[in-house]
Amino acid sequence: MSAAPVSPSLKDLPKVAVDLKSQLEGFNHDNMKRASTTEKNVLPTAEDVQQEKQHIELIHGVETFKQDRLKRTNTTEKIILPNAQDVATEKTQKALLEGVEGFDTGKLKHTETHEKNPLPDKDAIEAEKGQQKLIEGIENFDPKKLKHTETQEKNPLPTKEAIDQEKSA
Repeated sequence: MSAAPVSPSLKDLPKVAVDLKSQLEGFNHDNMKRASTTEKNVLPTAEDVQQEKQHIELIHGVETFKQDRLKRTNTTEKIILPNAQDVATEKTQKALLEGVEGFDTGKLKHTETHEKNPLPDKDAIEAEKGQQKLIEGIENFDPKKLKHTETQEKNPLPTKEAIDQEKSA
């Protein structure tokens, strides 16, 4: 049987030095600076609690999962082979790449490049200036410089009397 805890007697308690005891008894609390205390007790939000519950339920579901409830399935792998056209295209591309990679640049002839910049002759320049002046004249045309005219319509058809006279003749 276990014995009930017994409180120590006064003589068994540790002894405090006399000078320390007198300092503690004579301590004045008014000499201390005032300080405000703030309690910081960060509690989880409802969202955090909900996420933790979901996580615990997920782990519990994985731990208590019964494998005998699973059904056997057969996996069919479909291997699609390339057709003749794909093979021919790949062979052609491979042959082209090998031809480019294995090309001997020593077989090339040396050439010198001459840059030519033929300038237009005077007739072409004059023709282009005339064209630009024509376009400029059309774009900058001021219709206020035109004079008002009356159009007279002329009727080239014979009159009714001339037609009657020709019929009777």
